[in-house]
Amino acid sequence: MTVAANLPEPTGSTPPHELERGDTVAPTPHGPASPLKVLSRGASTIWSNKKARIGVVLLLLFVLMAVFAPLIAPYGASENGFGRNQGPSGSHWFGTTAAGEDVFSQVVFGARISVLVGFIAGFLSTLIAVVVGLSWGYIRGPLADVINFVVNLVLVIPGLPLMIVIAAYLQNGGMTMIIFVVVLTGWAYGARVLRSQTQSIRGRDFITAAQFSGDGAARIVFREILPNMTSLITGSFFGAATSAILAESGLSFLGIGDTTTVSWGSMLFWASNSNALLTGQWVLLFAPGLCIALLATSLTLINFGVDGLSNPRLREGSGR
Repeated sequence: MTVAANLPEPTGSTPPHELERGDTVAPTPHGPASPLKVLSRGASTIWSNKKARIGVVLLLLFVLMAVFAPLIAPYGASENGFGRNQGPSGSHWFGTTAAGEDVFSQVVFGARISVLVGFIAGFLSTLIAVVVGLSWGYIRGPLADVINFVVNLVLVIPGLPLMIVIAAYLQNGGMTMIIFVVVLTGWAYGARVLRSQTQSIRGRDFITAAQFSGDGAARIVFREILPNMTSLITGSFFGAATSAILAESGLSFLGIGDTTTVSWGSMLFWASNSNALLTGQWVLLFAPGLCIALLATSLTLINFGVDGLSNPRLREGSGR
């Protein structure tokens, strides 16, 4: 049963609950737009932003590099039968490490860890933030106070020291441990943002109408409120993915992660241990560091386009 069936129709053909909806569902004279049209319109809005377009291209390059790493890299990531500490040459574009490994091949294979951790940890952090934030913003009573205490506790503790302490107790867990630590410490901020937006929507007419119609709290939260959060959730995902990439690199650089796995963070760790700058192997630090910065920047640039979904004034060419 829909809300429109229990309310008188206003002037025109748009149901009252659609008039309250956000930017994700655009009502038309023939009813709400299909999900495919909504996705197409959102992708077009993001692509129309010059900064977001650059971010999409950069992200696509890193994803392709991660997927086709065995075809792009001339050698294996851990293949170490070459001379040690060699400079850039025709056979080794970025030189070799102190263990005789090809640096360029490690940079290419290292993209897999950063992209995988970024997307998986970003998705899981956002998923927890959505469930907690929307539920927290809608419910009232003692349970809301308990959630408020837990979220504030996570937010008050500095993120990096907390990650270091947890990772130190869970060493030798590999990439799974890194993802777990990042997710455990990275969901609270997004939950608070979504809670604030949920509270502002909770008093809207279409929510009141759904309550009078007998809809349960779960249906109201995930069928009525959630569609209004699409752009905010998308932006939260890219922010969480960026934090996850930087966190993974930081933990690996500190030697807390799995240093036997080739990633950009572990490359920085081994380069620092072998005093790469003192031996003139600056590319060992520069190449993975630049890749980390570019990947994080690409997600940040895409967020400029995501902001345009929820605020038309931020869209390029809007005549602001």
